[in-house]
Amino acid sequence: MPEAARFIRAAAPAFFREVSNDYARPIVPVALRPQPELWPNVGLHAAWLGHSTVLLKIDGFTILTDPVFSTRIGLSLGPLTLGIKRLVEIAFPLEALPPVDLVLLSHAHMDHFDLPSLRRLENPRTQIVTASQTSDLLRVRRYGRVHELRWNESVEVGPARITAFEVAHWGARMRGDIYRGYNGYLFELGKMRVVFGGDTAVTDSFKRVRTSRPVDLAIMPVGAYDPWIRVHCNPEQAWSMANDAGAEFVLPVHHQTFHLGREPKLEPIERILQAAGSAPDRIALQSIGQEFHI
Repeated sequence: MPEAARFIRAAAPAFFREVSNDYARPIVPVALRPQPELWPNVGLHAAWLGHSTVLLKIDGFTILTDPVFSTRIGLSLGPLTLGIKRLVEIAFPLEALPPVDLVLLSHAHMDHFDLPSLRRLENPRTQIVTASQTSDLLRVRRYGRVHELRWNESVEVGPARITAFEVAHWGARMRGDIYRGYNGYLFELGKMRVVFGGDTAVTDSFKRVRTSRPVDLAIMPVGAYDPWIRVHCNPEQAWSMANDAGAEFVLPVHHQTFHLGREPKLEPIERILQAAGSAPDRIALQSIGQEFHI
């Protein structure tokens, strides 16, 4: 994958410039805090905790996507992390989370596969679904079970069925491990269907998720497209791909939390609201800490 390797080399200097620039910058307190302890065991409930971390509860089954609770994302050096600092604090503390049944990991990039957070989530009742050739990064015996999925593979976890599908991204955690996989997911439980897009550039893969049954919620990345449009979709593309999947509601993620692109902080949410046109109510959440319920 020579193009992926070229992209990694190009991205590295920008990463280290950002690290050096933000050490003195304070993290803004979050304005909203969800209350998952009040969620009933019936229906679909979601809260955006920041970046691509979404807490979901579907008919009593609890899911966490790409958990990143750390102050910084990057290289872990013992108790320290060399990396980019959050703009806004996490909306809900990890230690206060309800018991997590399933963690969905889209790929091994450090802003999606945060090892300090995953260490703290180790629990024999928690299962992990992750991309191919990424479980070596985890202490697998400390979870109930770890499942690696390739594209078009599925697994049953409790009452839920999770299917991995192809997205347009890359999976390397470091410069040379480009063999690692990267997934989007379709999550089905009872009558509910949820898509988690992970990280992706524009692709027609979401069309293959569509069936006669609607997708109730599509969790779609909308940020870091400038200048990384080859590997990250823009808000209009995210909206179009959610529509390709047949989604009734769209939850935009991958924005407002870390400075990963050149676009202004609020531009992604403004653009996807504009793309929604006369249907802004289909945008499930706009701010970190907000809740959504079906």
